[in-house]
Amino acid sequence: MTRFAILLLCCWYPIAAAGADDAPQWQLVTQKAAWQARDSQGEVVFQDRIWILGGWFDSYSAPPRDVWSSPDGKDWTLVNRQAPWKHSDLPMSLVFNDKIWLMGGWYNGRLPGHSAGNEVWFSVDGKKWEAATKQAEWTPRLASASVEFQGKMWILGGTENYYFGDERSLKNDVWSSPDGKRWTRVTAEAEWAPRAYHAAVVHDGKMWVFGGGNYVPEYQAFNDVWSSTDGKHWERVAEHAPWHPRLWFSSVVYRDRMWVLGGWSNDPSKNWGDVWYSKDGRDWKPLKSKTTWKPRHEHSAVVFQDKIWVAGGHARPLNSEVWSLEVSREWLDAH
Repeated sequence: MTRFAILLLCCWYPIAAAGADDAPQWQLVTQKAAWQARDSQGEVVFQDRIWILGGWFDSYSAPPRDVWSSPDGKDWTLVNRQAPWKHSDLPMSLVFNDKIWLMGGWYNGRLPGHSAGNEVWFSVDGKKWEAATKQAEWTPRLASASVEFQGKMWILGGTENYYFGDERSLKNDVWSSPDGKRWTRVTAEAEWAPRAYHAAVVHDGKMWVFGGGNYVPEYQAFNDVWSSTDGKHWERVAEHAPWHPRLWFSSVVYRDRMWVLGGWSNDPSKNWGDVWYSKDGRDWKPLKSKTTWKPRHEHSAVVFQDKIWVAGGHARPLNSEVWSLEVSREWLDAH
């Protein structure tokens, strides 16, 4: 999140894209969900509901610790107002072993200051949380990528410090765990460059890492694509994907394709509202919908009820919108 000081009017509008007449269209499910507008939250799909965990409101307040869930993206229930974890800005979240997991993340408040975390928390209902460990073997960090792969949870890269870090804070280590309590370092230095604010997915029997970079003090962004069958050995599939290098974007796997959605770059300095998809990580195609969400970064993206869902994010200003997109296999095969 770039923590923009200015707030621009109009959080939503339909955006026309050339050649989008026959493309699938995004649907605005709600313009204002029950949870306060935010970005950098955790998100999962669990027990047939979408879940929103924590996030960021501003740079002067402690990050929220609330937990929300919804069966349809429109009606939201506050499950927990004050969860026990506190590093909820840019945490790592996923579902594993029939539990919601929230790991690492950033805390920035007036007191007692700022810090990254390496706590690992889990919940079977979103209301009651238990710490698998208060100090994982990996160093405290935020904005890592996380996936479930081969019966384990994986942490990939990230940064140990947000506003105050440097290139030494960036990581390209890879860790795995069968239970959230015991973590094994698979490699200290993966072939991909150290980075944070990137994405990882599991597709075609492999883990994939792409995009991301660094925010301060020196901006750097990537659009490379890497894959691995074991987390230790990585293959560079694409040095430069056709989408612009970016941070704070979202990614999902849907219809047997990897998707890149939105994000932010500083060269040029802008939010992105584009959507790209690929079967092999090498060949990417843009989805040019006539109606879509306003460009944004650090939004949530999940696959739920056979659709892609986008929620919240920083669209200048923050928002609590929820959008959905259904794309048929027939359309994708034809395009």
